[in-house]
Amino acid sequence: MKAFRAVNRELIDMYWEIGAYVSRRVAEGGWGKSVVNDFSVFIQSRFDGIKGFSPQNIWRMKQFYETYSGNEKLSALLREINWTSNLQIMSAKTAEERDFYLNLTVKNRYSSRELKRQMDSALYERTMISDITNKLITGRGEGLAALRDSYVFEFLDLPEGHKETDLRKAIVPA
Repeated sequence: MKAFRAVNRELIDMYWEIGAYVSRRVAEGGWGKSVVNDFSVFIQSRFDGIKGFSPQNIWRMKQFYETYSGNEKLSALLREINWTSNLQIMSAKTAEERDFYLNLTVKNRYSSRELKRQMDSALYERTMISDITNKLITGRGEGLAALRDSYVFEFLDLPEGHKETDLRKAIVPA
């Protein structure tokens, strides 16, 4: 696991550096779609069998860098999760939502599949509108978010004004 994490950190660092390089070149006005396509072809021809350097992924590296370059705290956390999870988190609507999912993924060591499930179930939105206890538990120190499982009960077709305590009492009788 240590070796895997070290390799992942190096991969994310490399993607960060490529994103920074492409971002600078585009800002200087020298790069566009055709140059990134040529860059992709160059990398793939130079290193036989290398994957992850399609033009689309290079543009994602640029977006990745530009999304997080101003936030040193988050840029350190990015290296703790895999590229797929980083891409999923980048799709979040706001910086606060990205921060929420990034911290939650690192704290709970979510797989990409579990992160996607949490995002698809709108955990961020549900947490923001839930009671203060839930916000404190998910926002506190390492491992505390695991104390409260996040379940999605859409299939129950509950009425709009239902309360979590009523649901809990119905599931687990006193």
